[in-house]
Amino acid sequence: GPLKPEITITYIAVSAIFFNSGLSLKTEELTSALMHVKLHLFVQIFTLVFFPTAIWVFLQLLSITPINEWLLKGLQTVGCMPPPVSSAVILTKAVGGNEAAAIFNSAFGSFLGIVITPLLLLLFLGSSSSVPFTSIFSQLFMTVVVPLIIGQIVRRYIKDWLERKKPPFGAISSCVLLMIIYSTFCDTFANPNIDLDKFSLIIIVFIIFSVQMSFMFLTFLFSTRNNSTFTPADTVAIVFCSTHKSLTLGIPMLKIVFAGYEHLSLISVPLLIYHPAQILLGSLLVPTIKSWMVSRQKALKLTRQPKAPVKV
Repeated sequence: GPLKPEITITYIAVSAIFFNSGLSLKTEELTSALMHVKLHLFVQIFTLVFFPTAIWVFLQLLSITPINEWLLKGLQTVGCMPPPVSSAVILTKAVGGNEAAAIFNSAFGSFLGIVITPLLLLLFLGSSSSVPFTSIFSQLFMTVVVPLIIGQIVRRYIKDWLERKKPPFGAISSCVLLMIIYSTFCDTFANPNIDLDKFSLIIIVFIIFSVQMSFMFLTFLFSTRNNSTFTPADTVAIVFCSTHKSLTLGIPMLKIVFAGYEHLSLISVPLLIYHPAQILLGSLLVPTIKSWMVSRQKALKLTRQPKAPVKV
């Protein structure tokens, strides 16, 4: 179409989000985030091991229901996807959480996803196509890592101006993300062969929201337990990064792994629903999570303050 999404979305839009992140993020915060190994392990293991396994177990129960089998297969593909390259970062920033950790896990998870996601799809769904790892890896490097580095370099020269003007980085990223979602919806539902029954679609939407809420609550509980070393800002990054799934990486990967499948459009539907749903749900929860984080940080500061000596 006239928007040329194969160029504007695949390359320019995703690159713009990460250039924007590189420009807005303080270099020292990104450097310190690299050392937070425990947080990164938690996010990646939850996203790429626990999530797809839990969905597979859940789908064994759903397989006896009349829900469209290709939509159920689509739910499994959602579970196999890596963290997103944009939405988790935007929402973490909106709350005021550990944005550097969110960016690192988004980028690192995307690179892991290049290898792990196709393997998970082969394991759970049994597709047998050759996946061009080199081309996906180079595309990710050019659209994620390079813009982030350029953004950081540019920031060094205009740091004072950025501190003074405070450009609306969050709004810019949100607009670009909306453009990505719009393009993907158009691409999928333009397919004349797509055949959806209303019952299956409604049930899938309900399942997707239920899964997101359950997993967000689960990650929140794990990251705030008594023996946890995570700060409230870390918890915010964990909740969003662990439960969000990449649409910008997922759709091209599905097209590669399931090339030639007549039901590819139906398999893509759950991911197309999951992505806007995670943004909608995340946006609705931003004020609640923000107030929790602020109050938690204040409580931690009070407990760490030395007690005044009691006068006798």
